[in-house]
Amino acid sequence: MSKMRWVWGMLMMFVLGMQAVHAQQASYVIKPGDTLEISVWKEPDLQRTVLVRPDGAFSFPLVGEVDARGKTVADLNKLVSERLAKYISGAVVTVSVQEIKGNKIFVLGQVNKPGEFIVNPSVNIMQALSMAGGTTPFAATNDIIVLRGQGEKQTAMAFRYPEVVRGRRLETNIELIAGDVVVVP
Repeated sequence: MSKMRWVWGMLMMFVLGMQAVHAQQASYVIKPGDTLEISVWKEPDLQRTVLVRPDGAFSFPLVGEVDARGKTVADLNKLVSERLAKYISGAVVTVSVQEIKGNKIFVLGQVNKPGEFIVNPSVNIMQALSMAGGTTPFAATNDIIVLRGQGEKQTAMAFRYPEVVRGRRLETNIELIAGDVVVVP
């Protein structure tokens, strides 16, 4: 009986986890570098895979230029449908994300595998350090910083690994956003 409860408990945790993932995916904001699949039902000429350019836009037949910055899949679906309405009455449009390549963070310095990492849907600093293979023995783990650019303004946030590992200052283990750079001196 206890094995059955364990299995049931694990199944429920899986289902709740999947619901959380679907909720996050529903609100994913399109970023430059992402690849979208756009199709219009019963219109084979209006089925395209489009790349979101560095300026945050893409082109689609009959719709023209679409600015995807700050928009979700649902937003784009509605926008493309509205623009197609003058050419195709009752167009059924489907927009889906095929590849998420725009949601990148960077980890550099004294880590085992420095580089860029695609994060889907999001990661915090500890998870990013794990993705980079952890710190090297020479890392100054008390002096880790996160660089975040917002337009022309850039901020640096301190992160003290030893404190977070001990369960202190957990609020500094922030969620990273696209473009963040974790520097491990």
